Amino acid sequence: MMNYKIYDSPVDTLLLLADQRGLVAIRFAGTSQKAFAQVENDWAEGSALLDRCTEQLDAYFAGRLTAFDLPLVYSGTDFQQQVMHALCDIPFGQTCSYGELANKLGREGAARAVGSANRRNPLPIIVPCHRVVGANGDLTGFAGGLDIKRKLLRLESSAR
Repeated sequence: MMNYKIYDSPVDTLLLLADQRGLVAIRFAGTSQKAFAQVENDWAEGSALLDRCTEQLDAYFAGRLTAFDLPLVYSGTDFQQQVMHALCDIPFGQTCSYGELANKLGREGAARAVGSANRRNPLPIIVPCHRVVGANGDLTGFAGGLDIKRKLLRLESSAR
């Protein structure tokens, strides 16, 4: 059974998805109008987990939360899941490059593979893929768009 909740965040309206195991996905409305069209007839609106998620998102956007404490359901290959876990290790308010993340995973030279896995992150914001930047520090792709990535990084740097 899939549960969903629509959350109006300061950066965009988000579709939060969870099943009995944990949080499954976060989708941005602004970048894909299809994100909300995918709500299925048999999905239930809301759950205790989604309420907890929105409470933590509220605290994050208010600058009072630096790490989320939610059960997360990672999908993808073993490598993609390793990247998701590594993303959670990037400290609040800091950034690292794709190459640095690849090196931390013991995969020197795999910056493009890390970037590819990063693009497939189903849990943006919670799994902070927005903290990964280009080797020269430039902002690079983000599911919600570079404007939202910039806002998230600005929020984190001002909350430190």
